[in-house]
Amino acid sequence: MHVVGPDERARSVSILQQDNYYKDYPDLSYEERIKVNFDHPDSMDTPLLIEHVRLLRAGKPVDSPIYDFANFERSKDVVKIEPRAAIIIEGILIFESKPLRELMDIKIFVDTDADLRFIRRLERDIRERGRTMEMVVEQYLATVRPMHTEFVEPSKRFADVIIPEGGHNEVGIDLVIQKIKSLVPLP
Repeated sequence: MHVVGPDERARSVSILQQDNYYKDYPDLSYEERIKVNFDHPDSMDTPLLIEHVRLLRAGKPVDSPIYDFANFERSKDVVKIEPRAAIIIEGILIFESKPLRELMDIKIFVDTDADLRFIRRLERDIRERGRTMEMVVEQYLATVRPMHTEFVEPSKRFADVIIPEGGHNEVGIDLVIQKIKSLVPLP
């Protein structure tokens, strides 16, 4: 469980990261898996994510998958997520699924400039996912940018709140935090 801050309410929040819900392709070789377009909504195991949200909302714990980005496959390990008063579903493709959107009480889109998105991705993929700069640039041009244009950017229309400036908009963030605090009782 990732605790989001020192506030007592943080213990009342479960976090599901969409990045852990990529489909697994055990029948594909590594060379075949690296060719999968992981930036398309079809690469996500959205039915499992929806099931986990429903279970958490029903007060039942779930075993969230862990995705091994270096090997393009799910880890054998899982993370136990306990039900809490609030569930945060984090991911860039979460608004693409109507059944998933229907489970959300508040939909927040953090809007970030393309150059910052690319820099963050480049740094993360090299540092955490075993990619080279060439691999990141190639993937960005081949799938990341086109899929962002086709799926992520249009999904903003489903958001209740759009926070500009890539999460550095303190006023917007403070308003969202206050709304969430008003909905999440102290433990």
